[in-house]
Amino acid sequence: MPLKAVILLLSVAGAAYASPKSDFLLHCGGCHQPNGTGAPPNVPTLVGSLGRIAASAEGRDYLARVPGAAQAPLTDDELAAVLNWILKEFNNDTLPASFKPLKGREVGKSRARVLADPLKMRNELWPGDPDY
Repeated sequence: MPLKAVILLLSVAGAAYASPKSDFLLHCGGCHQPNGTGAPPNVPTLVGSLGRIAASAEGRDYLARVPGAAQAPLTDDELAAVLNWILKEFNNDTLPASFKPLKGREVGKSRARVLADPLKMRNELWPGDPDY
């Protein structure tokens, strides 16, 4: 096989693989910023408080149902990997010791249910808490 064909094949194969970090940067970082800080109040921060949210079943469900996440052109496994990356990268200090990473199947069940008003749900789940 000619060298040019090998190089082309390797570059296409490399482009086909995306890491959770690169998926975050491509699909989330434009609004939430590459460092996850967002632009509150319209674009919430992903730093610090999500570990506490991920501690409950309702919170895990919420994270996968947020419209930007649920509608991202990612598979359920890819979205789970991105959410887990966000939790570890930006929220490791607030994650409970018992935290178990989200799975693609769990994310798929959640994201299939449209969340029309994420702010309302946030206020219902965590009333009066300014971090949420």
